[in-house]
Amino acid sequence: MKSIMSPLDLSTAELDELMDTAEDIMANPAKYAHACDGRLLATLFYEPSTRTRLSFEAAMLRLGGKTLGFHSSDSSSATKGETVADTIRVVSSFADICAMRHPKEGAPMVAAAVSQIPVINAGDGGHQHPTQTLTDLMTIRALKGHLDNLTIGMCGDLMFGRTVHSLIRALIRYENVKFVFISPKELMLPSYIRDDLLTQNNIAFREVSRLEDVLPSLDILYMTRVQRERFFNEEDYVRLKDFYILDKKKMQLASPDMLVLHPLPRVNEISTEIDDDPRSVYFKQVRYGMFIRMALILKLLEIKVD
Repeated sequence: MKSIMSPLDLSTAELDELMDTAEDIMANPAKYAHACDGRLLATLFYEPSTRTRLSFEAAMLRLGGKTLGFHSSDSSSATKGETVADTIRVVSSFADICAMRHPKEGAPMVAAAVSQIPVINAGDGGHQHPTQTLTDLMTIRALKGHLDNLTIGMCGDLMFGRTVHSLIRALIRYENVKFVFISPKELMLPSYIRDDLLTQNNIAFREVSRLEDVLPSLDILYMTRVQRERFFNEEDYVRLKDFYILDKKKMQLASPDMLVLHPLPRVNEISTEIDDDPRSVYFKQVRYGMFIRMALILKLLEIKVD
């Protein structure tokens, strides 16, 4: 039994296999419609989520399975003091697989250590968000055709953004990937990513504060929101939340085949005026996310569809 805490829990060969399965599901949905008949997915979400929780639930339902769970800690026995470890022991008696989101880093790992069923980390604090990373990789590969030889700009909250940290860890395993990190100094990439991961592995990157300066050189622009829930005071959040806004004027600087991704939800860092630009693929990205989660559920349940 395997659980997924980080994108690095999967080799690049396993990632390719997952993406191949996801593409096959997209092309042949009827073939997979009953693959999980009789199986149950538990969604244990200790903090709010729209896309991730609904994406997991839609994935299981489209595979013929069913779901159960809670969507906030307020509606769970956590309010009575029950530990994550005890909760997963109980849920293991009901479900076949579990997706867990938790505000504390490492909580899904604690659950996986005692669980009788596979646990998927659906986001733990500012730490990891592996299925968003799978979604991002799937989107890039499906639309670009490859994951190597790319210049990838990451813009916004690079300090607290778990989606950014997970995606960097996954992408450095591919050939000739270069990074451009665009952020205010208060939200720059943390040193444990910059020094311990990128510098030590001789990965090419640069850090800038102006988006306009680097847009022409990017193959991918990964936008992120400034996350109010990660700030200790409202004043800092208000000061930084509008630092970058991607609009039509800025998009004119970008190459015709650059792709704009965003893990969503957006606040106002991407203007709605560019939603119809064919380079804006963040809503396609959501759909790819459902298919890659379908593939992951099948892999962890060891279900093969001929």
